[in-house]
Amino acid sequence: MTMKTLILGAASAALLVACGGGDTAAVKEKAAETVKDAAKVAQTATGGDIRVVGSSTVYPFSTKVAQEFKNKTGFNVVVESTGSGGGHKLFCSGADQSTPDITNSSRRQKKSEFDNCVKNGVQGVVEVKIGFDGIVLANAVDSPVMNMSLKDVYMAFAKEVPTSDTDCTLRANPYTSWSEINPALPDFKIEAYGPPPTSGTRDAFVEIAMEGGAKKVDCLAALRKEDKKAFANIAHTLREDGKWIDAGENDNALVQTLVNTPTAVGVFGYSFLDQNADKIKGANIDGTAPEFENIAAGDYPVARSLYFYIKKDHVGQTPGLQEFALEFTSDAAAGPGGYLEEIGLVPLPDAERAAVRTAVENLSTYSQ
Repeated sequence: MTMKTLILGAASAALLVACGGGDTAAVKEKAAETVKDAAKVAQTATGGDIRVVGSSTVYPFSTKVAQEFKNKTGFNVVVESTGSGGGHKLFCSGADQSTPDITNSSRRQKKSEFDNCVKNGVQGVVEVKIGFDGIVLANAVDSPVMNMSLKDVYMAFAKEVPTSDTDCTLRANPYTSWSEINPALPDFKIEAYGPPPTSGTRDAFVEIAMEGGAKKVDCLAALRKEDKKAFANIAHTLREDGKWIDAGENDNALVQTLVNTPTAVGVFGYSFLDQNADKIKGANIDGTAPEFENIAAGDYPVARSLYFYIKKDHVGQTPGLQEFALEFTSDAAAGPGGYLEEIGLVPLPDAERAAVRTAVENLSTYSQ
């Protein structure tokens, strides 16, 4: 029995139930249950759950859609938080049904990852941008508000820093407290809990915040024009002396760490700040607060796009896969006022959201 046959059968059964009993709440509930029962049969007959891996930042959004989708259709979606890098590695490991159907990512898939997909027989990948997120530096809600610049961020977390703005002779980062970098910042020791190397948030942080801060140092800005690779190496290499601590992929645990360590800061996505506003608050970066309106307007300087990627060959093999992606990109989920906005997703502009929706409907693949 094919997936199409099962779905058509469910729809027909639901229609017969509705026609036989009138348009009542009980009849609608019975029809919905009929569709759910058919979904269970479809998953059993053709390979099981929809499997999603990837970004810890996208994880709560994906989990919410999975819950809503199961309530509506009965299809079961298993979502795992592996980090963006780990997700792309699993997703691109092969095309057979033992590999994930979708990977979430808090940055765009790298060319090396795309090439790995192709090498391993994953010929059709559909790229889906779902919205925007800000990367925040947050501390305990009762701690002082931190007003920092991108340059402050770079000087606090780089492994090596220039001797001065005009002398790019590098030295091991000597700064141990925030006030040593900027007298307007609290006299707290530098102690940051951030995402590990497998995290898309880590990738985005070094590319947006660390590079952005390094460009504010005059001699590094000049170096960038002469040797982009050397500049990137200086900007992207985080300190390893205990001031930056890889905190793993569990952002909820990180929030609790900040509550227990009032002088520390944490680096993670805006959605976790939004959901934990009673416990933590975000630092202002270059005079702009990490707030929904500022991220949506493009004013907050450390913002990024969020994505998921679909294995096209699995559509038709994994029941409900395309339907799940359509739920994720629906206005009810990812649009203004949608249930994902309620938990921190910043929606795409209307025209871009419509284009993404069309790509999912047509299963339009992309290349790099």
